[in-house]
Amino acid sequence: MTRWSVRAHDTGFGYVSAYGAPLVDLLDPRPGERVVDLGCGIGVLSAEITARGAHVLGIDGSAAMIEKALAQYPGIDFIVGDGSDFTVAQPYDAVFSNAALHWMGREPDAVIASVREALAPGGRFVAEMGGAGNCAALTAAMSTAWREHGLPEPDLPWYFPTPAEYAARLERGGFVVRLLEYFDRPTPMDECPDGAAGWVRMFAGSLLRTVPTGMVEPLLRRVNELAAPALRRETGWMADYVRLRFAAVRR
Repeated sequence: MTRWSVRAHDTGFGYVSAYGAPLVDLLDPRPGERVVDLGCGIGVLSAEITARGAHVLGIDGSAAMIEKALAQYPGIDFIVGDGSDFTVAQPYDAVFSNAALHWMGREPDAVIASVREALAPGGRFVAEMGGAGNCAALTAAMSTAWREHGLPEPDLPWYFPTPAEYAARLERGGFVVRLLEYFDRPTPMDECPDGAAGWVRMFAGSLLRTVPTGMVEPLLRRVNELAAPALRRETGWMADYVRLRFAAVRR
């Protein structure tokens, strides 16, 4: 699930929540509905869904995120849970997820199965995640820099499926796909002054833990040099995001 630090998610990368706002409109939560927010982070969109009258259960794999969500939104239920293996006591009307499913990519079919089990028949699964090609320039710069420094190919922690691939998974998993959108969303790294290097620290920090200490800074400088032609503009750095957004219904 979401793996970056709470502080960074809450400040430097607040656009994760800001860009998710239209997804809540697609969910269209109704008063009295029960909604799971899967990969809820610090609960910003859980609170927005709650404000529309729904009862929300926020689930995230990070205990630190859940601790902050509970402190910030004491009227909402939040629990630590694994997207590929969570259960609820009673069926929900909808499962919602923003910018989190690509962190659960080791077992995507298990995630879909858990979502299905959490839903009542006819329940909605509405989500947005990174799609195929997401962060391609960023990850290519990482791979090249790692190779140039004699390091093994980085084991990237994300799952960015094609639309056809994920639609097939949903259909096999017991869903009818009602809407599927696949689009570029170049996103300013406004609060990341050192560009691609800062992005790697934030979203792939776990990979840096296996790099010899003295090599980290030159490695990240090289990532910036390699990514700059594609991602640095006069106005600042842009992340090359590609999003996959869908709405499906449990059969």
